[in-house]
Amino acid sequence: MTITLPLAAGLVGGAMNALAGGGTFATLPALIALGLPANVANATSNVALLPGAATSAWAFRDELGPVGGVDWRLLGAITFASALVGSLLLVATPTRAFDLIIPWLLLFAFVIIAFGKHATDWLHDRVTIGRPTLIGAQALLGVYGGYFGGGVGLMTTAVYGLLAGVSPRALFAPRVTMLGIANLAAAGVFVAFGLVAWAACVPMLLGAIAGGWVGAKVGKRLPARAVRAWTLLVTGVTTAVFFWRAYA
Repeated sequence: MTITLPLAAGLVGGAMNALAGGGTFATLPALIALGLPANVANATSNVALLPGAATSAWAFRDELGPVGGVDWRLLGAITFASALVGSLLLVATPTRAFDLIIPWLLLFAFVIIAFGKHATDWLHDRVTIGRPTLIGAQALLGVYGGYFGGGVGLMTTAVYGLLAGVSPRALFAPRVTMLGIANLAAAGVFVAFGLVAWAACVPMLLGAIAGGWVGAKVGKRLPARAVRAWTLLVTGVTTAVFFWRAYA
């Protein structure tokens, strides 16, 4: 198996996760292109992106603090437990069923990326939501992150902006930390159940480490509009390809 494709995809995916989320949209199609079943590709992508997410979280460690009055450690514990549930759901999902489900998950993530900020702003002007709702939302994000994870970083940005009134820049640290925690929980389950294709995972993992570090470093300088445009392009193309693959 060639290492060039997974290595390059890991580099791009790690950088995307550090900047705005959506790294799965770079890694998952590459693994599918290598001939892996969708559920194995998703599990392999999760494990490969874990060190990159950890690298990004370490780079932003000095900026960690409460989100909406909730300690980040509590949010992390909720994320870990709920991601375990999500990853076990993936293990129980038949391969063909996941092939049919995954395009809709991608489309959901694309809609969040495209319209999440506008929806967040609209709701934030009209709704005041408290601490318990933030905790419940974090649990749902954890389940989704453990099951699939595509766009979960962007969803976290949207949810935190709505429920905690936190600006996207201030969310870099908690977002990449929660992403890393969810990946860690799911990775343990996927490795235990033998869903990881290590020949593709190792080079992708190395690329993701480099990408996560670079992405974290440039994240403070890169224009938000450029990051969003790139993420929308990658997400839109990936979604279209997976719909064609599943239903054509």
